[in-house]
Amino acid sequence: MRSHLAQVTSSRPLDSIGCNFPRAVVSVFPMSPDLLDQTGDARQDPAQPRASGPTTQLNSLGLPKAPCDTRVVVAMSGGVDSSVVAALLKREGYDVIGVTLQLYDHGAATHRKGSCCAGQDIHDARDVAERLGIPHYVLDYESRFRDKVIDSFARSYVAGETPIPCVACNQHIKFTDLFDTARDLGADVLATGHYISSHDDGAGGRALYRALDSDRDQSYFLFATTREQLDLLRFPLGDLPKPEVRELAHEFGLTVADKADSQDICFVPSGKYTDIIERLIPGAAEPGDIVHVNGDVLGAHHGVIHFTIGQRKGLGLGSAGPAKGEPLYVIKLDAANKRVVVGPRSALATRFVHLRDVNWIGPGTIEHIPPEGLEVAVRLRSTRPPGSAILRRRDGAVEVELAVGEDGVSPGQACVFYEDAGPRARVLGGGFIKPAL
Repeated sequence: MRSHLAQVTSSRPLDSIGCNFPRAVVSVFPMSPDLLDQTGDARQDPAQPRASGPTTQLNSLGLPKAPCDTRVVVAMSGGVDSSVVAALLKREGYDVIGVTLQLYDHGAATHRKGSCCAGQDIHDARDVAERLGIPHYVLDYESRFRDKVIDSFARSYVAGETPIPCVACNQHIKFTDLFDTARDLGADVLATGHYISSHDDGAGGRALYRALDSDRDQSYFLFATTREQLDLLRFPLGDLPKPEVRELAHEFGLTVADKADSQDICFVPSGKYTDIIERLIPGAAEPGDIVHVNGDVLGAHHGVIHFTIGQRKGLGLGSAGPAKGEPLYVIKLDAANKRVVVGPRSALATRFVHLRDVNWIGPGTIEHIPPEGLEVAVRLRSTRPPGSAILRRRDGAVEVELAVGEDGVSPGQACVFYEDAGPRARVLGGGFIKPAL
């Protein structure tokens, strides 16, 4: 069924440089990407050449075209980062179009501080587009987001893993379905507000690099980006610190300049992910035993979904343990047998990490890793700095040997590879952590 198109006239457009921009801000809700060619001034037929003059150098996005001949689709979440990206590119004279994805609608989340991709955030993105004088589309991707991200998140937790939904969102929604939308709009590039950089790799493609601001670096969540996707993607904030981005937002007069950053698990309105899991998978929280690593049964639990590797609080064991008063941590989640395995902190240390679904975007291919392995830096949590490791392939499988044992290595989390531990190190790829053997 074809969707209704609502058009809103833009006011107070930001001055542009050298291009004529359509002044309509178009919201499409809900809409399928195949309808994007029906929006009049908001789209120019890609088959019709745009006016262009001779150019002998690359523009700031790395393309041999004048900015006004370069169409950029900006993924606008309604936050300050993507809003500043749209404003910066508009100021440089690019042909900018904003696209916002409605990914979920859980009532309370629409106005919850730190949420994104629903309710108020969509209105904020629309307001920014109006301020900038750029076309803006809102696409209903709720069903896709539930199928590819939320349901997968729930199944992963039930299996005893600790999933990363924002990796799945980038991998299966933003950098796949949104790519199709960008191409339908005749885009030359798709720009996002992620804190990461991409540059020419000197071999005919593009490479990913950690952001200048290590505290903001989001490379951990983008390791699954493919080479093909990198050709279209651009990340204008990779070399900017967050305070400067907020200053730019004030400079551009954007209403989102002081808006709080979004949370990782954006679709959990109460912050209690177990509520979502139990609603999606009734009976997911099955009771079982809490067992010490030596085999002693210490107590009972109400479902492995309530625990994560490395957890210490909330075990409900009091002073239980082979040694009275011994601090206990969750060492392993045995979902198949409904067991939570606990033990001393020393039992948490991990040296060898086995991976699945590995994505390689470094030089050459992962098959070219030498038999003795490749020295890399890896991150096993988004909040931890990269550490030294050896990356190896054994019988077609990929594993990492850490130079120093690390606590709390959780199945379902990512292990991301870098060429070194520096703030602008190249991202070589990564994979998802498998349960320990």
